[in-house]
Amino acid sequence: MTKLWGGRFSAQINPLADQLNASIAFDWRLARQDIRASLAWAEELTHIRVLNPDELSAITAGLEQILVEVDSGKFTLQPEDEDIHTAIERRLGELVGETARKLHTGRSRNDQVMTDFLLWFKEAAQEIGGALSALQLALIERAERDMEVTAPGYTHFQRAQPIRLAHWWLSHFWALQRDRAYLGFLQQQGDDLPLGSSALAGCPYPIDRQRLAQRLGFTQPSPNSIDSVANRDTAAGFLFFAALLNVHLSRLAEALILYSTAEFGFIELSDEYSTGSSIMPQKKNPDMLELIRAKAGLAIGSLAGFLSVLKGLPSAYDKDLQEDKPAVFDAADRLAILLPVMTGIVQTLTVRASKTRAALDETLLATELADFLVSQGMPFRQAHHQVGELVKTALKANLPLQTLPQAVFDAVHPALYANLERLLDPLAALERRACTGGTSSQAVAQQILAARSMLKLH
Repeated sequence: MTKLWGGRFSAQINPLADQLNASIAFDWRLARQDIRASLAWAEELTHIRVLNPDELSAITAGLEQILVEVDSGKFTLQPEDEDIHTAIERRLGELVGETARKLHTGRSRNDQVMTDFLLWFKEAAQEIGGALSALQLALIERAERDMEVTAPGYTHFQRAQPIRLAHWWLSHFWALQRDRAYLGFLQQQGDDLPLGSSALAGCPYPIDRQRLAQRLGFTQPSPNSIDSVANRDTAAGFLFFAALLNVHLSRLAEALILYSTAEFGFIELSDEYSTGSSIMPQKKNPDMLELIRAKAGLAIGSLAGFLSVLKGLPSAYDKDLQEDKPAVFDAADRLAILLPVMTGIVQTLTVRASKTRAALDETLLATELADFLVSQGMPFRQAHHQVGELVKTALKANLPLQTLPQAVFDAVHPALYANLERLLDPLAALERRACTGGTSSQAVAQQILAARSMLKLH
């Protein structure tokens, strides 16, 4: 078969070079988008009288027939199909004859593929955004369910201060909310129509690109034809989005893996999202969480790889840009599995509240003592040092802090011992943190309301 570009060539392309050049192995996924864009382009060609109404009818009927074949799985790729655009044009020729050869008038595969990609991205972003929102909702519902569960908060993975478990669940919601906002930015960034840019210099025919943009669901046509066919910011941005989202999922996965161990015992994973050992009958392994953690490395690698592809390109279209789609499609496919799986894990796990409460060592409340001393007029740095001395004394004596003799506390401040019981009450400590973003019941309830409002916006 003669290539679309074969007129100036006297020899056939080398078979291995042809294999390297071809993109049909991955861009077949753009078939529906290519048909949609081609239907709009055919209408525009009719407006400027390149096609007559009968030719438009024939092309429209042919493209709609191809769409039926694609949707039913009956569309057949041929060995000579270089990409999905070639395949659809070849099939259209089989259906409507020579009229099909007019469809490519005024457009290049450069603006064609970018248009198809952005149409695909619009749909993919909606689906991923929906899955992301479902996970966020699961975290909100988990926070509501676990509002009264107290647990240690950790810094440097050492017990730090008591928190509500609801507060911890919501901390992951807000990280995902930033991901959701960035996805929205990418949707805005990818809203300029490339079609009509042609190869790089713009279309020589008097098409109405604004009308074309509206027909295809874009806000406006791209302002510069050179930039339009070279622009892969949406692809790179999506890979960054996917990498950071994967990192956020990995961090949640890592914590849940640790909290599910016998050493912690804070949670138990559902059997639906666990596996066993081929040799040890007692094992219950968090394989899904481990795989979620592993996928973050792949996502980071895809981002770094594609940015390396982009960095050396001069201007307009270069064949290197073909590598955007495998990376983006793989990232989207991974998220299509990871997000629902993580949602299911969060929804179905069991929290062991007795275990989280038992982990609230009284030393987690040392800051409460320092803050009390501040309320009595002591400078914070002095209070911090004095309480540190108390903790050191208790550790040396291998005694709970509150069992130290009254004289030890009186030496720090005469009012300290009398207030010791309430200062070492974890629930009271939680309620003292009532400012916005804190872990008191009121502050967490406000977070939940704010989080639900965020979801409504999407």
